[in-house]
Formats: sequence, C-alpha cells, structure tokens
Amino acid sequence: MSDSATATRPRVLTGDTPTGRLHLGHWVGSIENRLELQEDHDCFFLLANMHAFTTRSEDADEIRADTLEIVRDWLAAGIDPNRSCVVLQTEVPAIAELTWFFAMLVPFNRVMRNPTLKTEIDSKGLGDKYSFGFPMYAVGQCADILAFRPVYVPVGEDQVAHIEMCREIARKFNQVFCGVDPKTEDEDYEAAGGVFPIPQAKVGRVARLVGCDGKQKMSKSLNNAIFLSDTPKQVKKKMGKIYTGRQSPDEPGVIEGNPLFQYVDAFIHDEERVAELKRRYEAGDNLGDGHVKVEVADAINELLEPMRQRRAEYEGPDGDDLVIDIIREGTKRANDLAEETLWKAKEAMHLDFFPRDLGLGS
Repeated sequence: MSDSATATRPRVLTGDTPTGRLHLGHWVGSIENRLELQEDHDCFFLLANMHAFTTRSEDADEIRADTLEIVRDWLAAGIDPNRSCVVLQTEVPAIAELTWFFAMLVPFNRVMRNPTLKTEIDSKGLGDKYSFGFPMYAVGQCADILAFRPVYVPVGEDQVAHIEMCREIARKFNQVFCGVDPKTEDEDYEAAGGVFPIPQAKVGRVARLVGCDGKQKMSKSLNNAIFLSDTPKQVKKKMGKIYTGRQSPDEPGVIEGNPLFQYVDAFIHDEERVAELKRRYEAGDNLGDGHVKVEVADAINELLEPMRQRRAEYEGPDGDDLVIDIIREGTKRANDLAEETLWKAKEAMHLDFFPRDLGLGS
C-alpha cells in the first residue's frame, strides 16, 4: 500500500514477543482486533524479538525460529502484508534510542511496580536472578509503541498495565520537552504541540481465555494451549481435557464460571444454539459435557481450517524466504516512520545536530 493511501488513516501498533506458536487466547485477546483494524487503519505489527532475549538470551536459534513461526501464524490468521506492515524490532534502531531517552523519564520503582512485570517474574520463576534488561523491556515496550505514534494498541487484558505506563511516558515527554500543559486532555496532546499522541489500549472481546486445563489462563508454558496451527484431532483431544466437575448429563449444571461455557460463548456464534445449550445444561436435560465439547471443537476447527490452508503456503521449501521477504518489506517502511519520530523527539530535546539516512539491505 502506498504511503499516500495510509497517510490520513489512524495508526495502530501492536505485536508479539516470539516465545512460540500463537494460540486461541491470542486470537480472542488481540488478533481478531488486528484483522478488523487493518481494514481502515494504518497497521504496524511488531515482532518483539529483542524482548525475547531478556529471559532467553542463550536460545538465539530458538528465538529466530519462533520469530518466523509467529509471522506464519499472523499470515495464516489473515494479516495481510499488502495492507499492514510486519516489522522486525531488532532492525528498527530508533526503538532502542527511544528506549534510552524514555528510561530517563520514568523512575525505576515505577517500572518495578508494573503489575504485568511482577506477574512475569513470579510465573517464570525468575526470583531476583533476572537480567538487568528484563525490567528494561517494560520501557522498551513503550518505545515499541511510541516509535510509531499510534492511536490504538490492540492488546490482551494482561498488557493494559504496560500501555498505561506508555501513556505516562508520552505525557511526560510532551510536557518536559514540548511544553505541553499537564492539564491538557489526552486526545489534544499532539494538537498542543506534543510529539507523541497518548495511545489507547484496545482489549479483545475475551479478556482472559482459560486454558484446556480449565483453571489457568491459556499459555504455552502451562501446556494448556490450543494453538492456531493445531490439527483437528489435536483440537478435539485438548477440548476433551476440560473438566467441569459435573458427573452426569442429567445433573443440573452451572454456567457461571464454567470454563467449558467460556468456550461456548467465545467460539459458537449461533446465538440461538448457545442459548439452547445453556438452557439444557442448566436444566440437566440430557446434555453431557462431552457433547458440548464436541460442538465447541467443531466450531474451533471451522475457525482454524482457513488458517491451516493459508499457513501451508509459508511452510514449503521456500517458506522461510517468503516470510523474510515480508518482514524486510514491512521493516523498510517502518523505519521511515520510526526515524521520523526519532527526529521529532531529538528536535524537541535539542539533539537535532544533523539528520541521518537509514536503509536496509536487499
């Protein structure tokens, strides 16, 4: 898509850290929103491969492979590289420079109070042995976003705290270096002379999809994920693992808080059928968990089948080359925008000694 065609469209930035294949939690939490937004927004989707090194610095080969796998998942899901930019974080140097500048605007204790960061430290068992770069990534994520000056950031519920810190940094930069009045409304910061808009989080329709263990949030690390690349057989097997505690199809069931019916609501789109399943389940009207699981698995497989077909195009002998070409083209355009942002920031900070040109190899 030409720059002129996107110049007047609202901008969107989001992305994923390459930690493995994407799953249904990513789909309902963020990817659905990305597909909708790419229709009439200027979208940049970031492969945050540098962030992966904060906890996996000895796994460079795996991080590279995971990076390509995430792009395959995006393309399979319907991300269109002709309408959206797929961007490789480590090839956008403006992000690293902005991270350094932003780190001067946020106190260390504010970074460490970020609840998402604290949760990751606990869930990954990092204790006090995490790298210095690990908390730094929370600031880096703000640079990931603000380098592209977006209006919206589609994220899962667990990432909202990161977006709030990003909003704080954007306000602080605009106030300190651009003279914007702190009383300015968020939507007016750019009009008031600020470099950065104050972006808004856009949370998906299911804030927290439970995994197929029926207990924890869906996660690769907890081995409870249904992946976008799973086969029909794998989907049915994983759905069969969900435990509700109900013993008999004639036993009245509970809908509220039932993990199985979170899947019913999320993936069966026939509202009349959903209402009927709930009515019979609550009444104990000869409707077993197994039958509901089969219907949900069928609905999930109907969703995933077009993804499996699109994914196959990028899994052949030339698959990696096709993916890398898409990343390269998106990153070229991303650098144009990120360098413009960095120059605006340097002008505001009186660091605009001379401009620079940046290019990527073919």
